[in-house]
Amino acid sequence: MVLLQEGLVAFLSAVGLTTVVWLAAGALLHTGRPAIPGLLLVLPLRGEALAMESDVRELRRVQNRLPGAKILLADCGLSEDARGLAQYLADRQEDAALLDAKDIQLFNGS
Repeated sequence: MVLLQEGLVAFLSAVGLTTVVWLAAGALLHTGRPAIPGLLLVLPLRGEALAMESDVRELRRVQNRLPGAKILLADCGLSEDARGLAQYLADRQEDAALLDAKDIQLFNGS
């Protein structure tokens, strides 16, 4: 019985030591997520844009996983009330902006 207890203590000690070494190595070697400068998450909006708030919320979740990404809300013919809401949502976040669709110039590879 003593042999079983000592074996169990040795096993748990080895697992604990391995966990401590793994966590320490991860903390020391972790360089963070790479930033992707210039990445734009564009959300085209028109009309009343009834799902705008949930779409922006989902873009924020994606943006949290992509450091350096910016959210652009593209006004492709929003109503006056919807544009006010879009401006409010853009102002709430540092890396977000509301632009008219005609003001957005994207790189064309050809």
